[in-house]
Amino acid sequence: MNVASTGGAVNTAVTEGTRGIGDPAGGTVRVVIADDERLVRTGLRVVIDAEPDLTVVGEAADGAEVVPLVRRLRPDVVLMDVRMPGIDGIRATEQLVGGMADPPRILVVTTFEHDDHVYDALRAGAAGFLLKRARAEEMVQAVRLIARGDSLLFPAAVRELALRYGSADKPTERDRGPIGRLTEREGQVLRLMAAGLNNGEIAAKLVVSQETVKTHVGSVLAKLGARDRTQAVIAAYESGFVLPG
Repeated sequence: MNVASTGGAVNTAVTEGTRGIGDPAGGTVRVVIADDERLVRTGLRVVIDAEPDLTVVGEAADGAEVVPLVRRLRPDVVLMDVRMPGIDGIRATEQLVGGMADPPRILVVTTFEHDDHVYDALRAGAAGFLLKRARAEEMVQAVRLIARGDSLLFPAAVRELALRYGSADKPTERDRGPIGRLTEREGQVLRLMAAGLNNGEIAAKLVVSQETVKTHVGSVLAKLGARDRTQAVIAAYESGFVLPG
């Protein structure tokens, strides 16, 4: 079963910094599932609870339920459906990311990758997305990656979303705003991030150390005010700094 449009491989970025919430490394990753379909929640719980280092601590049937639940349980990861009654996953993501000092990492679980809601959720602060038809091992790997602070990016799918909803028709904006403050090297790193390269691949491409790349990535995130690589890549597309295609 394929994940997004990556031919089935889980494509991820290397950790760009420490997380605000408790580091689950060496412990159990606590997960909340938010989906209006009971069968989907049950299936996800079975998959996650089967792993010794993962556990589901709560479930919610809509965004209105998930926000107070997350604030009370303080999970590491939220599996968030974007299409739910009441408050949808986009608004719930905005409330969690914008309303908590140490918000959890949010992984959108969706039926269609080329969906307005997916792009809006990424813009709202989700760290990545995964299709509901993903294999169990892909879902588990994605939860672990998100929990340790990585961003789950699928370059082809994100490029397509950016082409539809981004600012590819406004290349004159590429030197405006925070992106205009990036150094030449930081700009190179951001473009490679947008292409889906992880830190090791970027280091090989630029012939520098991974520590140097990590420093550049941190600087890019700081200058753009981005929480993670996903937010930086979205900003790169929307500003016209990176053009889809």
